[in-house]
Amino acid sequence: MKRHFTYIIALLVASSTALMTQSCKDDFFELVDHGGLDARIWENEGAIEYYLAGTYSMIMPSHPHEVTTNDMQMHYASDENYFSGTNAASKKVLGLSGEITLNDVKYIATKYQGTNIGDNRYFDIARCNNAIAYIPAGSLPPEVKKKFLGQFYALRAIVYFELTRLYGGVPLVLDPQNPDKLELSGRVSAKACFTQIVSDLDAAMTNLDGVTWDDGTGRGKITKAAAAALKAKALLYWASPQFNPTDNASHPYEAQRWQTAFQASKEAYELCQAAGRALMPNYNEIFLKEGIANTEAVLLRSYSATSPKRYTIVERASRPASEGGAPADYYVPTTLLLKAYRMKDGTPASGDNLLYDDALFWKNRDPRFKNTIVYNGADWPLSGKTGRKQWNYTNADGESSIKSFYCKKFVNPSLSSASVGIFNDIGGNGMDWIEIRFAEVMMNYAESANETGDLALAKELVRSIRQRAGIEQGKYDYGLSLAANKEQMRDLLMNERQIEFAFEGKRYHDLRRTRRMHTLEGTIQTYLFETKSDALKKKLEAKNAAGIMHRESLDMNNRDTVLNYFKYPYNLRTESANGAFAFRDYYYFYPLPNTFMSSSPLLEQTIGYEGGTFDPLNN
Repeated sequence: MKRHFTYIIALLVASSTALMTQSCKDDFFELVDHGGLDARIWENEGAIEYYLAGTYSMIMPSHPHEVTTNDMQMHYASDENYFSGTNAASKKVLGLSGEITLNDVKYIATKYQGTNIGDNRYFDIARCNNAIAYIPAGSLPPEVKKKFLGQFYALRAIVYFELTRLYGGVPLVLDPQNPDKLELSGRVSAKACFTQIVSDLDAAMTNLDGVTWDDGTGRGKITKAAAAALKAKALLYWASPQFNPTDNASHPYEAQRWQTAFQASKEAYELCQAAGRALMPNYNEIFLKEGIANTEAVLLRSYSATSPKRYTIVERASRPASEGGAPADYYVPTTLLLKAYRMKDGTPASGDNLLYDDALFWKNRDPRFKNTIVYNGADWPLSGKTGRKQWNYTNADGESSIKSFYCKKFVNPSLSSASVGIFNDIGGNGMDWIEIRFAEVMMNYAESANETGDLALAKELVRSIRQRAGIEQGKYDYGLSLAANKEQMRDLLMNERQIEFAFEGKRYHDLRRTRRMHTLEGTIQTYLFETKSDALKKKLEAKNAAGIMHRESLDMNNRDTVLNYFKYPYNLRTESANGAFAFRDYYYFYPLPNTFMSSSPLLEQTIGYEGGTFDPLNN
């Protein structure tokens, strides 16, 4: 095998030495790398901790849209956010404009070597492979080895899971690679990948049994409960239509997969409960609370507003310009998301529902609506300003870069506008990213329960989530009595996930996992708020003797008031170049990019794409 076929193995020999030598002054880390890590690292707990921290940094998922290189934002494309209709890569995913070509989905790798997130996912795998292979031979106490091994097994599983749900089967490299004796292999099936993912997570659970972490120094580290939640999630995917279609004669449906997913989900739910995980009492505090105060966080990536280079841009991308923000379209809801929210009694928002008024579409809705979405005239006490309202109508005085809507979910309302920006690599709100929260563990459990015939358990779990949200019991048992069978409950669960996890980056993967992406109808649009005339705009912005604009006194829940000042029906904002959703069925598994394909003659391209022969669902 020629040495230049090195894409898959480029850093399987230990790329991480370069990462560590950049910032550590200890001579131990300044040893020249001769193709592998110095063996003494595995004898030193502090050295392994440093190596592990770098591995977490490369692998643990971040706030959606935090990483923008290599078209990473295409993996949040859905009917949820307006950005999906303005971003070129996202439009390809949805079929709104153009088609995915062989070099478009670069998640797996973009370089032979590199030290940045997303350069090459096999670099990340290499870090785990090194630790898993060499820690057992070291001289550290067994209990210390186990806590390290458990985390590395789980981190490797995370990487392979992300690759598998996108590409459907990738080269499975599990050992450190020797550059003088390369062991390249082609793609393995999705089944082989999921088997390994589950095996790694079982190993993580075994090694992390009884391990607890200090809330300060250990925040964000993987626990046994987190590994169990990851395993349940992986098995949910393996049972779902993306990998377990019900209408593919070449790949017969396997009902048993749902039973396996159910058992894993039940175990994860019980382990999380035993570890003190529970729904947060208030939906609007899920991301605001950190540390032991947040009972919902199962797996997270820790951020900080006061530690250099540990900031997040999420606050700045969410806030209006008047309060220090640079608002982004990926936090602007589409009309499809707005309509997906139920009413306050859990019933659908439709014209025949007496609770619903299309002119006041924000009124009488599921409380998660107002706790997530900021509409024109909504209360939003930013920068600690009690009674503050947000005005989103076109050319509203006091605003620039106006968005029709904003997202509350990742905003700290008490943070001053001056603290929103990033200066000298410090700032923002430091809000931790919760990759898996207890609500998702419950939803996964509910879905697997429904698919295995336990409709009552599925409803019981969703009922708890809707009660926490503040939905009223009403005549329809929080809306749950509208689902009388498995099929109706399946739709209800998808809707519940769409609302509960709005803007958390789940919708794209849920649509792919359930093979519903191609069922999307319409296009990406959002409402525009406009005053009926310049004269009325002036009236709204006229100030009284105290300098307060007239608009501050408006009751935006009064239909006559809204219709007096604002155009209705509301106009729509639509990207002019977009067509309707036209997702291609073969997009459920992406092509390997050309740069990765050229790394080895053993790699096959995914079926559906030019030259494709690899079927991810074949065993």
